[in-house]
Amino acid sequence: MEGPGAMTDLLYSEAESDLRAAVRSLLAGRAAPADLTARVEEAGAHDPALWKALATDIGAAGLLVPEKLGGQGASHREAAVVLEELGRAVTPVPYLTSSVVATETLLAAGAGDLAGELAAGRTVAVLAVPLSAGPGHEPAETGTVTGVADAARADVLLVVRPDGLYAVGAADVTVAPLTALDLTRPLATVTDGGGSGTRVADAATARAAVRRGLLAGAGLLASEQLGVAEWCLEETVRHTRERHQFNRPVGSFQSLKHRMARLWLEVVNARAAARSAADALATGSPEAPLAVAVAQVYCSRVAVHAAEECVQLHGGIGMTWEHPAHLYLKRAKADQIALGSAGHHKDTLAGLVDLPAPA
Repeated sequence: MEGPGAMTDLLYSEAESDLRAAVRSLLAGRAAPADLTARVEEAGAHDPALWKALATDIGAAGLLVPEKLGGQGASHREAAVVLEELGRAVTPVPYLTSSVVATETLLAAGAGDLAGELAAGRTVAVLAVPLSAGPGHEPAETGTVTGVADAARADVLLVVRPDGLYAVGAADVTVAPLTALDLTRPLATVTDGGGSGTRVADAATARAAVRRGLLAGAGLLASEQLGVAEWCLEETVRHTRERHQFNRPVGSFQSLKHRMARLWLEVVNARAAARSAADALATGSPEAPLAVAVAQVYCSRVAVHAAEECVQLHGGIGMTWEHPAHLYLKRAKADQIALGSAGHHKDTLAGLVDLPAPA
């Protein structure tokens, strides 16, 4: 059953499970977390060959694009599965920024041709708004935007100008890299000269398209956060089973059992919230803004908690650069303010359920 009145389905379909297996197999062979730490400082460890394999060979870049435009004609549910796996491996690819936010923006703006290029994996596009911009963000009209994620990897920047949305080649804007906490998702300042590019939507359509792109991005970011939390929990359980102290596994101590049990419950709840948001977006539910706000408020906190526990319960090794735990903590902290902070989404949630904040 599909459509706005459909019942929420939190289970994974067979097709989604097959997609997960394909993405996980690719990342295990090409982007294992243990290998990423050695090259994370090399321009964010971006691997064009890995992006091609994910975007083109598996077809992940076109999941949200209709078949008539050259995409896979799938939905946000399938894209969410991809983001879960990318989160599990903190993979440095522009999937969220290009294949979700930019793609949704272009589809909402009616720019099907460019969306088809993104679906084919030939082009990477990034919406020129700060990574912190959440649903409802109104782009500034200054020509300079700070904190744009993956701008250095983009072939096309989607720039909002007073008269509409423009697709501008990367060579026609100035991209100045910034030092980011999360080295796997680089940030930059983008300066638009305003003299080039192709207009893809008028001002009113552009505003609505940007809102749609950011809503989809925030909703599916919850799945990435879920993937981060899942890896941290599984890795922590594995380590505490193998690590011995006083001639017994440290994971057998009651206090650690309680901490990991609590974290497991949080991850289970985060999965339900993330799946609800993805399903609401996929079915076009009028409750999508509500589901997205709930997912972001909850999943951002769980991802950070799981990463903090992972670092702490690994002891001294968890504090080293060689162990990938720090990459997960940095991704979780960066994601916590990406596409709207928890406070932003709480305010949104309060407005949607008519529960105003205390005076």
